[in-house]
Amino acid sequence: MKDFTLKSYCLLLEGLKETGYSFYTFEEYCEQKTAEKFVILRHDVDLKAENSLATAEIECEMCIRATYYFRVVPQSNQPDIIRAIAGLNHEIGYHYEDLSLFNGNSEKSINHFEQKLAYFRQFYPVRTACMHGSPASRFDNRDLWKTYNYKDFGIIGEPYFDIDFNKVFYLTDTGRCWDGEKYSVRDKVKSGFKQSYHNTRNIIEAAKNGSLPSCIMITTHPQRWTDDRLEWLLELVTQNVKNIVKRFINGK
Repeated sequence: MKDFTLKSYCLLLEGLKETGYSFYTFEEYCEQKTAEKFVILRHDVDLKAENSLATAEIECEMCIRATYYFRVVPQSNQPDIIRAIAGLNHEIGYHYEDLSLFNGNSEKSINHFEQKLAYFRQFYPVRTACMHGSPASRFDNRDLWKTYNYKDFGIIGEPYFDIDFNKVFYLTDTGRCWDGEKYSVRDKVKSGFKQSYHNTRNIIEAAKNGSLPSCIMITTHPQRWTDDRLEWLLELVTQNVKNIVKRFINGK
């Protein structure tokens, strides 16, 4: 199976559904609406917003809802696409990077956060937000909440603060693989789980043999998932270069 294609993404969702997993948005998880065996399905729309519409349409056809976090940069912030994804009954959230954008200035950052939250609420009644890792920045966007409280802005959940990752297994395609922690600057969590999967086929096989944890958050970056051969190859090459840089940043 060729990985990081829309076909392999479909197979992942089908494999999880067939083995008894229910799918939820992060908002639904925060509202405690989940079953005993579940996947919180999250997408970080960092680049190529049009790719997110493709995954959103696949999920809609499968009666699956997911959470899509959009940045303010033009590569992510595409109003027509955000509106279309919201129209498919998916959750829209704010993928905030305010502290990085304003070089650590907390006051400017929180004002910007409030303004952009209001902007995204034009498309969906946004109730969750998630930090963007901003690997090239020395600022961790989560540090904004050392000074302020996101709940004061009507936000009920932020994944890195409101999920116990000792109870919910975290899977992310950071680094264009599922075991790419060494490539991640900030998209990683403290967890007691020992399982590790390199590719999408490994996850599907684990679901089928019963070794996959029963409570999961899956985070994808839809820019990586495409059936277009040239785009797929360019993403592979680009990500390999990014991985080298991130390993250097991490000192590994």
